[in-house]
Amino acid sequence: MNYISKSSKIGKNVKIGHFAVIEDSVAIGDNCIIGHNVVIHEGSKIGNNVRIDDNTIIGKTPMRAVNSIFKDDEEYTPCKIEDECLIGAGTIIYCGCTIGEKTLIADLATIRENVSIGVKTIIGRGATVENFCKVGSNCKVQTNVYITAYSEIEDYVFIAPCVVTSNDNYAARSKERFNNFKGVTIKKGGRIGAGAVVLPGKIIDEDGFVAAGSVVTRDVKKAEIVVGNPAKKFRDVPQEQLLKNQ
Repeated sequence: MNYISKSSKIGKNVKIGHFAVIEDSVAIGDNCIIGHNVVIHEGSKIGNNVRIDDNTIIGKTPMRAVNSIFKDDEEYTPCKIEDECLIGAGTIIYCGCTIGEKTLIADLATIRENVSIGVKTIIGRGATVENFCKVGSNCKVQTNVYITAYSEIEDYVFIAPCVVTSNDNYAARSKERFNNFKGVTIKKGGRIGAGAVVLPGKIIDEDGFVAAGSVVTRDVKKAEIVVGNPAKKFRDVPQEQLLKNQ
């Protein structure tokens, strides 16, 4: 049996699986597929031709630990998923998020509150995008990537599996850390190889490339390849690999 609020609006030709919960003031567009055990929280907006797979939660409100740096006094906007998105199984997308058209959020991914994701972007299986992040369009964020809070990823960025980013140089010690949280910035066309680590506040400039397994302790300049721990310049990105030549 499903629970569908009388104040929700369901479009034409929408298929809803068993045990779904659709709360007050939810709007679902035409030709959508909603899987089994899906929960869509109050006020969420779902565009046309959207597929949401089994056991997924849309519009979740965040929980706060007593010692969290984030506070609960904020009022969040409803989650918005635009036309032709694909949302995988076991995925959680929090309130205050906007997911652009034709974006794929794969199984078991988590998109925290106050995140925006552009159009035609892929967020891979098990990836996490923390709160207050912006991800551009035509990006590929692959399996088990961790994007730390306060990060910005521009368009056409590629992030290989198991990349880790961080935002706290004080590693949870010292009161100074509260004024110095800073995520990473990956500019247009930046690329990061598998298993790399990017430290807080670092900038990967346009077409910059971080080799697999590297540890980025300084900014990466435009169109340069860095390698190692700590990552150092190896050579320039070949001309045929620059974004403008694709």
